[in-house]
Amino acid sequence: MPTSADVIVIGAGAAGLAAAGELGRSGLSVIVLEARDRVGGRMFTQHDPVSGAAIEMGAEFIHGLPPEIWGPLQANSIPVIEAEGENWCHEKGRLFPCNFFSKVEKILSRMDADAPDESFRSFLDRCCPDSDKDAEQREAKERALAYVVGFNAADPELVGLHWLVKSMRAEERIEGDRAFRSRRGYQDLIDLFLRDLADAGVSLRTSVIVDSIAWSRGRAELAAHEASGHLIFTSPRVLVTLPLAVLQSAPGETGAVRFMPDLPASKLAALTKLEMGRVVRVSLRFRRRFWENIPAPDGGTLNLAGLRFLLSQDQSFPTWWTMSPEPVPILTGWAPFQRAERLSGKGRDFVIDESLRALGRLLNVSSDDLAQLLEAGYFHDWQSDPFSRGAYSYGKVEADGAQETLASPVESTLFFAGEATDTTGHNGTVHGAIASGMRAAREILNVERAGRTSLRA
Repeated sequence: MPTSADVIVIGAGAAGLAAAGELGRSGLSVIVLEARDRVGGRMFTQHDPVSGAAIEMGAEFIHGLPPEIWGPLQANSIPVIEAEGENWCHEKGRLFPCNFFSKVEKILSRMDADAPDESFRSFLDRCCPDSDKDAEQREAKERALAYVVGFNAADPELVGLHWLVKSMRAEERIEGDRAFRSRRGYQDLIDLFLRDLADAGVSLRTSVIVDSIAWSRGRAELAAHEASGHLIFTSPRVLVTLPLAVLQSAPGETGAVRFMPDLPASKLAALTKLEMGRVVRVSLRFRRRFWENIPAPDGGTLNLAGLRFLLSQDQSFPTWWTMSPEPVPILTGWAPFQRAERLSGKGRDFVIDESLRALGRLLNVSSDDLAQLLEAGYFHDWQSDPFSRGAYSYGKVEADGAQETLASPVESTLFFAGEATDTTGHNGTVHGAIASGMRAAREILNVERAGRTSLRA
């Protein structure tokens, strides 16, 4: 196995795979080093053996129509299905079709990227000061808060208004309010990346943990280890695609990479302006789609056969969704921010039991009955995973320009990609990660071309 190449890529997530394929196709020798024993990073698909459904442990939906994902899927005739169905809300023990979206949009439309930056919590307090006297406005504020916290896995006291506005505008450009799934989940995209890497002659090594990068202009030496011992890799250029929280982790922690010398002060400062969101999610396969016939408060029954999303203020798992329009008996629960913090570090059985209790509260079904119906549960703790340390990134107050600084190359030797470095407003998405990988690949190729031009001169 080679230990030197034109470019070494650290991380085989969406950004690293996209960049490595592009660099390999352009004629450069490339080595990809991945700490896990699998590729995909925070794309992690399993397949339920009974239903055959793709169970996503990480990223699940294709948000809108991003060309970075739709392009390769369509070019390879891979079917994509839109997640259609009904959105139901739960409040005060009652289930009803959600009707608050326009009210939330009205609040969010008041966010002004030209005004001084502030936290979303501060904005809510300022924008709607009389909501205590107006029940309808109070509900809209609560729903807006739940949306920002849930969708971005963000702390409302930290997430910045400027970052939120940029993200929302980016979503609008690609119809990001629509959600899709590929036929076999994100495994379809991973398989396409792996085929590209094989065709381009890229060397991919898993279960190799990079410990340090000693670098100077035009040269880098990477110290790493695997089960069989220590390794040294050398390259004139290194592309770092580590998740934000791993870059922020202290030296000596599992997965942390030490840079020698340290990264520039501006880049270290940019790291402090970004935050990693926290999420715990579970997917539960039941014996049947029991939500097609559940007890109603009035003593009758309620049919949620068309359910897509179930939204609530539950203190464990406030958001649930089905595999709609596919009629499989699977429900996925989503616990963001503080809810995730309370669940992270707990065992699988504890988290699944807590999810059943939450689901029982929302659907008026005994958690014991749900446990009897449960046939399989899927769970991955991304916060406790040393190679992710969270879900996805967001910008804090006054984070303007932080992504650009984090993304900028250092001495034409160290390059950076990953969803936290995306500068187009698509942080926290697979397509944002892919776009960042392609951007970094172009930066490396430009340096290579400039070097060849200089030699000819």
